[in-house]
Amino acid sequence: MALINLKDLLKHAQENKYAVGAFNITNLGFIDTIIDAAVQQRSPVILQVAEVHLRYVNLEEIAPVIISAAKKVDIPVCFHLDHGVSLQTVVRAIRAGFTSVMIDGSAHPLEENITLTKEVVRVAKSVNVSVEAEIGHVGGEAIGEVAPTAHSASKETFTKVDEAARFAGETGIDALAIAIGNVHGFYKGEPNLDFERLTQIRSAVNVPLVLHGGSGIH
Repeated sequence: MALINLKDLLKHAQENKYAVGAFNITNLGFIDTIIDAAVQQRSPVILQVAEVHLRYVNLEEIAPVIISAAKKVDIPVCFHLDHGVSLQTVVRAIRAGFTSVMIDGSAHPLEENITLTKEVVRVAKSVNVSVEAEIGHVGGEAIGEVAPTAHSASKETFTKVDEAARFAGETGIDALAIAIGNVHGFYKGEPNLDFERLTQIRSAVNVPLVLHGGSGIH
C-alpha cells in the first residue's frame, strides 16, 4: 500500500474510534520489526525519526529504506518527522519523502509558536504533507540524548484549553500534541493524567490529539 499522510490516517482512526501507535526508528533493525508487528495486528502504523536522532542516523540515507519497506506491505503507513524544531529540518524531511512532519515550537512563547507553525503549515501543505504541532510542553528525556532519567510532569506546562483552541484554529495544523501529565521516557512515580483537561481540549479542538510519552503510561 502506498504511504499515507497523517491527516488521512488519523481521520480514519478518529471516525472509527481507534488510536494509532507511533514508533521512533533509531537504527535499521527497528524497521522490519515494527512493520512486521503492525502487519500481524492488521493495524495502521506511524514510523518516525526525531530531529534529536539525527546525531545517530542520516536522514537522507535512512528515509529511502523506511519508504521502501512501507511500500511493500498492505497496511497504511505514515512516515513522520518527530519533534522537528526548525523549518530547515522540516524541509529536509519533506524533500526526503516524509509524508508528515511535526514542528515543535512548544519551548517558545505562544505567539512565536504560532508564527513558526503557520510557516511550516504553509510549506508542508503545498506538497500534501501533514503537520503536527505541540501546545503546552511534554517534558522528559529526549530519547537517545541522555541516560534514562525518571521525570514527573509539571502542571505549569500542561496544555491550556483556550490556548489549544486558538492555536489549532490559527495555524491550520492536522494534529495537536498536548501535555496532560504525560512525559517522555521513564516516569518518576505513577503517571497521573488530567483526563478532565483532556475532555475539555477534545471539545475545544477539532483536530486529532496526540499523546507523547505513551510507552511509559500503564
